[in-house]
Amino acid sequence: MTDLRFAVFGAGFWTRYQLSGWREIPGAQCVAIYNRTLGKAEEYAREFRIPAVYSDAQSLLQNEKLDFIDIVTSPDTHEQLAMLALERRIPVICQKPLAPSFDAASSMVRAFQSQGVPLLVNENWRWQRPIRQVKSVLNQGSIGHPFRARVEMISGFPVFENQPFLKSLPQFILADLGTHILDTSRFLFGEARSVYCTTAKVHEQIAGEDVATVVLEMKSGATMVVAMAYAENYLEDECFPQTRIFVEAARGSLELKSGYRIHVTTQEGTSTQTVPPVRFAWADPAYDVVHSSIVPCQTNLLRSLQGKEKAETTASDNLETLRLVHACYESAESGRAVPLS
Repeated sequence: MTDLRFAVFGAGFWTRYQLSGWREIPGAQCVAIYNRTLGKAEEYAREFRIPAVYSDAQSLLQNEKLDFIDIVTSPDTHEQLAMLALERRIPVICQKPLAPSFDAASSMVRAFQSQGVPLLVNENWRWQRPIRQVKSVLNQGSIGHPFRARVEMISGFPVFENQPFLKSLPQFILADLGTHILDTSRFLFGEARSVYCTTAKVHEQIAGEDVATVVLEMKSGATMVVAMAYAENYLEDECFPQTRIFVEAARGSLELKSGYRIHVTTQEGTSTQTVPPVRFAWADPAYDVVHSSIVPCQTNLLRSLQGKEKAETTASDNLETLRLVHACYESAESGRAVPLS
């Protein structure tokens, strides 16, 4: 099969890892890169041997023959760039969050659905190897039906050093990390019927919140607590960016601990396995479990565009994650639980 030709839009921190992930997957070829300022795009073009560089998105779309585009820009530009691609009926893979507001994301989803053009989201967190294994254990049913679960990503890691723009976001941890963690919660346990959320700001110099605690009442009957923090408070148990999960169920329990260790306890006893991420030479060791999950996520999205399998993280599915994120903000502001349809 001929490689699908794509262009990457954006030349920021995550672009190197997106492009590195694509290089691991047969069947896709990056033929162009766009960035508003050419300097960084030209660096990536040299590093990844991308033949064409543009500072104007419309010129790129007019001049290049593309099978899809990969948007890795800031969320406030996603809708504009995606709609330019839609005008030419070019499928889009977009970084999360799909858009800064739920209404804008909904509008994007409707527009692409009406034209029958794929709009996919590069939501890689649920593709982490230890999280996929947790899902596998839950599906096996050995611990029975979950009635309570805790999902945590709490870290003292100095996240603002690599991504200083995060300091200026009026909505921070829920909009940034929360899209990942709440999507993972949906992947593992299904949809919620209500959400209650509190937020806090530890870093006084940032615009948004850096701590959030979410309580989800799930349609399955389970109760979930989702805890997130980038407090940078020198935690002794440093696990960035590992997600920790504890599940209580009718016939046992499951715990994903630091170090990618999964403990499953039933009446037969406790079994333990370690499920580390695949190691790639290009991955930053500080982000390895996240960077390695880019590859299976992109593989699934590419195979979807090739007509070989169903994409997990379609825009319509991701819209339900954004519904949760924005319901969290509504709850934190009002001090009340928010029902979900």
